[in-house]
Amino acid sequence: MDKLELQEITNGYRERMHRLALFDPLYELERKREQDQQELMVDMKGLGLLSLLFFFEQKLIRNYKVGTKQLARFLQKLTENQYILDERDYERIARTIIQIFRPTTGRKRSYSYYNWDSGKEDIIDYSILKANNFDMETNTQYYTLDEDGLELVFATKEFYSEFQLSINQLMLRKQLDRGEFKGALRQINEMRIDVESLDERIGKLKHEIQRSIVSEETFARYKQLLEDISARLSREDEEFKELRQFVKETRERLYSKDVHKKEHKTYELILTITRELEGVHYEHSRLLEQTLSLKNTTLVTAQESLYYTGIQAFNFDQDIVSHLISTPLPFEAMQGVLHPFLKVEENHFWSPLTILAEQNINEEREKPVEQGLIELSNEDEDGPYRKNLMKKYKEIMELFLFAYQTGKGNTLSSYLHFLDEIGQSSLYENRYFYEFWLILHQRSPIAQGSIQEEEGTTLLGEALALIENRTLIVIEEKSVIRQFARYSIQEMIISLEGEENELLGTND
Repeated sequence: MDKLELQEITNGYRERMHRLALFDPLYELERKREQDQQELMVDMKGLGLLSLLFFFEQKLIRNYKVGTKQLARFLQKLTENQYILDERDYERIARTIIQIFRPTTGRKRSYSYYNWDSGKEDIIDYSILKANNFDMETNTQYYTLDEDGLELVFATKEFYSEFQLSINQLMLRKQLDRGEFKGALRQINEMRIDVESLDERIGKLKHEIQRSIVSEETFARYKQLLEDISARLSREDEEFKELRQFVKETRERLYSKDVHKKEHKTYELILTITRELEGVHYEHSRLLEQTLSLKNTTLVTAQESLYYTGIQAFNFDQDIVSHLISTPLPFEAMQGVLHPFLKVEENHFWSPLTILAEQNINEEREKPVEQGLIELSNEDEDGPYRKNLMKKYKEIMELFLFAYQTGKGNTLSSYLHFLDEIGQSSLYENRYFYEFWLILHQRSPIAQGSIQEEEGTTLLGEALALIENRTLIVIEEKSVIRQFARYSIQEMIISLEGEENELLGTND
């Protein structure tokens, strides 16, 4: 290895050691032997990291009055279910943590090491916490995170592995802007390592999907994971395209200025950067294709295998029947178990369009049905019920004719009021009263000929004989009469037409 390669390895050694030095306070806290009242060891390193996160959250909400007491209350609330300590113990722990991060001497923490880049001993000074404010009335010192403390918090957050390629892309653009072509080439090599690492992770993810999808929940989780990976790779692909265009423009600019003749080595670096960047971009594009393949084929295949595995492994007697018989389940739980195996509910609906369909109202009978009033058989002609009903119908007609002559029978409602006036309300409290008027409405108009044909043969024979030569007309209205709570009927307009009716009208 020549001197140039050794220098590339040790370049930036101080910055790397600086990041390692930031973790030294946490290891110093780990060496503290702190116990609670039950002699349980207190996780001082963990509490130290949580204290940094507490100061970071306070910085986010712009609360700069945070001191020992505030940190002690936070630690007490956080660990009250884990450790048995009183308030003085928590204040002592909080004070110890603050003193580790910010020594009482007021000077920064220091870290000694041998610098292999410069070849001599070196010291790194860093500050995790710094004094922020001081309350004179309560004699309280407040603290906040210093720049090194913020860097330590960010270093403990896991985002480097996922976004390292994007970070390297940003650093490569900065280096190309500054003309640091040698550093840019090294950055591209680091990007190749990141792409290879992503390739291994996607390969492991493929096998994990085929092996680990055992439920719909895991399927949904892996589906979301693949969508996130695909979205991140798409953004990185767009950045690669912009970087290639930027490198192309830089090469053309240097060529136009004849730099390739004056600085031959610089132009060769640009050509190498172009070639290496295209290679990394090609490998990265393959990752994007693999991710799409995982989404479209592997993930769907795993879901289908999950479905068919469930079908093959399902045993109704063992998984359902034995479970219901051996376990005393409540009725609601039993319904939930059996519900997927029950028949799907069917609801029959009537469509209004059926009234427009062709209807056949003729029935196939040996003898045609006569369209007339209700008739009784011959053997019931002299029955007591028939005679009583004919008598009631005749009584209704007699009272109607009397009401009509006095001008109180033009409508069915006025006729009902007439019955109330003469004390015959019990008449319309029976079903036959409403049947009588319904039959009259169905046969309306009732002329003289129809009376002669059906007189003596129907229940209405005696009643209809009372109208003599006149014609009875019954017309239905929209309103509904509810004179009696048990029955209701639509309003009807009743009129009598004929010579005798006209004479009655003249006399009135």
